[in-house]
Amino acid sequence: MGVIGVQLVVTMVMASIIQKITPHYSFARWLLCNGSLQWYQHPSEEQLQVLAGKQQKAKSKKERKYNGHIESKPLTVPKDINLHLEARSITEMDTQVLHYFPEYQWLVDFTVSATVVYTITEVYYSLTNPRNEMNISIVWCLLVLTFVFKVLFSMTTHYFKVEEDGERSVCITFGCFFFVKAMAILIVTENYLEFGLETGFSNFSGGAMQFLEKQGLQSQGPVSKLTFKMVLAVLCAFIGALLTFPGLRLAQMHLDALNLAKDKLTQTLLHVNFLSPLIMVLLWVKPITKDYIVNPPLGKENIPLMSEATYDSLRLWIIIFLCVLRLALIRQHLQAYLNLAQKSVEQMKKEAGRISTKDLQKMVARVFYYLCVIALQYVAPVIMLLHTTLLLKTMGHHSWGLLSESSYVSPKEIVEGFNSVQSSALADNENQKLTVAQITMALDGLQNVFTPLLFRGLLSFLTWWIAACLFSTSLFGLFYHQYLTVA
Repeated sequence: MGVIGVQLVVTMVMASIIQKITPHYSFARWLLCNGSLQWYQHPSEEQLQVLAGKQQKAKSKKERKYNGHIESKPLTVPKDINLHLEARSITEMDTQVLHYFPEYQWLVDFTVSATVVYTITEVYYSLTNPRNEMNISIVWCLLVLTFVFKVLFSMTTHYFKVEEDGERSVCITFGCFFFVKAMAILIVTENYLEFGLETGFSNFSGGAMQFLEKQGLQSQGPVSKLTFKMVLAVLCAFIGALLTFPGLRLAQMHLDALNLAKDKLTQTLLHVNFLSPLIMVLLWVKPITKDYIVNPPLGKENIPLMSEATYDSLRLWIIIFLCVLRLALIRQHLQAYLNLAQKSVEQMKKEAGRISTKDLQKMVARVFYYLCVIALQYVAPVIMLLHTTLLLKTMGHHSWGLLSESSYVSPKEIVEGFNSVQSSALADNENQKLTVAQITMALDGLQNVFTPLLFRGLLSFLTWWIAACLFSTSLFGLFYHQYLTVA
């Protein structure tokens, strides 16, 4: 057997690509600079003076003296000025001034690389079915989720650093709301929400107690069910707080993108994209989806259309398709956001009074400067959802196949498989040193503690929860922008 495996070679090649090629050929930069996005350039003071019918005066303006400094009176123009903004395509030079552009570029490019590694690894496993080999794509997916949480946390903490406390109050309020919602969801039985948390926790507790007993320790379990659910509820509240403003922003971009779309197909795709988190949520509601798909009531007899394994695979494919659809519609949503500059100017023209040229320029320019923040708020939740689903497939021992069930492993087979692995490992180590045997026993014991049953329950719940948070916040944002704001 070779010293360097296929997975390690793929990882090393992809790491070299990220280091050497990505800075020059960036997919994230191409998304912004491919010519499909138009941004509006703010007018200069000279242009505003000409439109306002004023002549530029060097020193004849009214000046006032304050603390020994001569200050010019701010130049103002009428709000109903006949101003038309100039649209330009985004270039690579323009991206240098965008806030959070390095974070956006790194997250998107690394996600693409991690997805490629995951795909190659899945093909490798399907062709060779290696034994006793760690799936290194799990590490890539965990790194992607780490970067997503880091970026979302960085943007969320920015709301707590500004003087205005409106955004801070919104984050705290939604965090508390999602904490209560999570505690309510966690008491729902498996007959309605089929996550597998109860089965996974029971398997985890039983495996942990056996592991501790073999180490000579007496224990009732590592953690109680109440503590487990409480920690999970706190994590859910944290995720909900991070996804608050991405969901609110998505609602506004959805409304603007609908007004921008001309053909019926694009409008239909935008509606499906907005409702995609709700579709994902319903996939785990057993009485609504699974009972009617797996065992539909057809007359007096219930004829199963598919097995539970096929339904689990179908659920994974639906989530991935909806994530790809949302990523495919990123241009429509970002262009809808960029059009806010022109929309703000048109709204200003309906108002009476005057506005300073500096404030008008800031109003137009800040829309473009925060483009990458909006892009991160759009793609980060989708990336989180996508790679949580990929982890669910790999760590939960699910299958991609919809027609064959040969690769599906039932929960009972999982437990029996790990027990057989542990017994064979002990037999092989009988003639080795005692220390090596103990280490092997400990590692095999941990495999019986952290089983695919536990990962199935946890990752199914987290995938469902991310989709639920996105739909809740975007639905509230839709109601807010549609009915509570003045058009």
